[in-house]
Amino acid sequence: MATRNDAAVVGTFAVQRSILKNVYLWMTAGLAITGVVAFYIASNTQIVQALATQPFLFFALVIAEFGLVFFLTARLHTMSPGAATLGFAAYAVLNGVTLSLIFVAYTGASIARAFFVAAATFGVMSVWAMTTKKDLTRMGNYLFMGLVGIIIASLVNMFLRSSGLDWLISFVGVFLFLGLTAYDTQIIQRWSRELGDSVGEADYMRVSIMGALKLYLDFINLFLFLLRFLGRRN
Repeated sequence: MATRNDAAVVGTFAVQRSILKNVYLWMTAGLAITGVVAFYIASNTQIVQALATQPFLFFALVIAEFGLVFFLTARLHTMSPGAATLGFAAYAVLNGVTLSLIFVAYTGASIARAFFVAAATFGVMSVWAMTTKKDLTRMGNYLFMGLVGIIIASLVNMFLRSSGLDWLISFVGVFLFLGLTAYDTQIIQRWSRELGDSVGEADYMRVSIMGALKLYLDFINLFLFLLRFLGRRN
């Protein structure tokens, strides 16, 4: 016969599984939106030409992306579920527009190859993070410093245009975002444990989208760094 404590544990585990499932569903939806938008834009010659020949337009979109993701990261926990959903979808659309140029720069086969490798490694790291007994959340400061280092090195290499530095950035970037995938997965698990079975519907939605945004960013960046290794240019 189940005790009251047993019932509480079962309830908590059910909510945890539900939150994790919802996070991955939202992440998948975001990736699907990005993929559809990117493919549509890449199929429209006029839009692609405008993005490729008007740097101001392209960089305006990139700045809008950064602004939106920083806004979502800072305010998502206080936004209404509807606004959070709309913000996440808008970011996925913007990302699809800017990523459309990879269909021009790389062959379709190499894009597919990089995507499947990214999906496989992402999945392995996520499963490992959920099953290992190691506390990966202690890696947060090191991963953050690595992320800052990658950003600075990428900005510097925009001026240096060093192929060797570009290769090193890509190599480090792959391992950095594999680490961030595992780290963020455990963070989402910790949220689940702390919330228990008392989470309301609005918080449930906000936490799910917040987790989805984290894993979405990890996957997209892992894919892009792998594409620089595996991609064949047109």
